[in-house]
Amino acid sequence: MKELPKLELHLHLEGAAPPEVIRELAAEKHVNLTGIFDETGAYRYKDFVDFLRVYEAACTVLQTPQDFYRLTRAVLAASAAEGVIYTEAFLSPDFCGGRDLVAWRDYLAAIEEAARDAEAADGIVLRGIVTCIRHFGPDKAKETALCAAETAGNFITGLGLAGDENMGAPKDFAYAFDMAREAELALTAHAGEWGGPQSVRDAWQDLGVSRIGHGVHAIQDPALMEALAKAGVVLEVCPGSNIALKVYEAWRDHPIDRLRRAGVPVTVSTDDPPFFHTTMSREYENLAHHFGWDLPEFAAISDTALDAAFCDAKTKTTLRAKLDATFGDLS
Repeated sequence: MKELPKLELHLHLEGAAPPEVIRELAAEKHVNLTGIFDETGAYRYKDFVDFLRVYEAACTVLQTPQDFYRLTRAVLAASAAEGVIYTEAFLSPDFCGGRDLVAWRDYLAAIEEAARDAEAADGIVLRGIVTCIRHFGPDKAKETALCAAETAGNFITGLGLAGDENMGAPKDFAYAFDMAREAELALTAHAGEWGGPQSVRDAWQDLGVSRIGHGVHAIQDPALMEALAKAGVVLEVCPGSNIALKVYEAWRDHPIDRLRRAGVPVTVSTDDPPFFHTTMSREYENLAHHFGWDLPEFAAISDTALDAAFCDAKTKTTLRAKLDATFGDLS
């Protein structure tokens, strides 16, 4: 599975931090992170809310642009080793200078430098989706959207919404998304992970997004699935994440295959891979084992991801050549 070329559209940069990188930074900066690692050195949390707490605690050691350079290189090296040729990472100005535009530019420059170095070394391409944190509230989301709009371009290509789905409603963030739309950024939002199918409908209709992060609870509403399929709204599905957080108890219960068979466009991603003990290769292995996916299915989801990717046509042409070299006429 590692040899198959993969495109990942749903990856949180900080959430993809290898635990050893966070521990190294904590030691260098004399930051006490007691309680966020288990006896094996992996991240430790009890549930989704506790996961957010541990996530944000780990981010406290990411204090400078150089820290984010190290983080980005480590994340991209790990992804490339799993066959990922293109990834879109959620980037949070909240953790990069506290949404201050001047500081954000410095952090972003370091992340872009790391992306260029990783592409030269490992052949992996990165694009950034600036991401509002839902539980930080709409006012801070406006500041985040301004950071996105002011740095939109070839590297920053989208705006997203992540965080606790139980906090507020998608329409509360409409102003931020309108700002991004005016800056010609592509749009995505987390929904339907913890909320029901109505949360997917609300994010899609109230924010005008072309993709939904997770979206798996759309499976409960046949009319919604039909509408998503007709409109071509893509679900960024992260099965391993959903199972680790007990959105579903086991792989056999996960709806990704049923969504795909219903015509809903789906892609596969890892979300926060070290937290959920997964990789893109492991996701593929589980899809093959539990649902019988083989080269035609993996070719199809790669096509969906390429079509939905928030990157320019030239980049897509290069990626298409890499996919065709493996999948050929199966795509």
